[in-house]
Amino acid sequence: MKEKDNTYIVAYGSNIDPEKNVDLAIHHLKKIFGSLVESTRLRTKAVGMDAPDFINGAIKFQTSLPELEVKKKLLAIESSLGRMRTLNKNAPRTIDLDIIVVNGEIVHPDYERYDFVKKCVDELTSLQD
Repeated sequence: MKEKDNTYIVAYGSNIDPEKNVDLAIHHLKKIFGSLVESTRLRTKAVGMDAPDFINGAIKFQTSLPELEVKKKLLAIESSLGRMRTLNKNAPRTIDLDIIVVNGEIVHPDYERYDFVKKCVDELTSLQD
């Protein structure tokens, strides 16, 4: 019997060389999780800071891995792409990867906090698996 796949929607954002870093993050995600669906990429203004624009979007994929293991893999991708965590949660970043939805349940406050996250996630939730 095959293990049940979990469906994840992960939001991403980058404003340091964003085209390159988003493409690299997507490449890493495909290598780890296989097939995925990507939302439309949006260019957004930096929130709460004077910084370059972000490229934001979301990806949807299935895996038998539990949420904690998926989060560890996302953190490893962020680290491999040079993500530096600072006291300023809104500081410029090479890539930010956040699990927003697990099996249809919203698990991250950014879904309600940021319209661009909601828009990208909603685009993916409207697609059939």
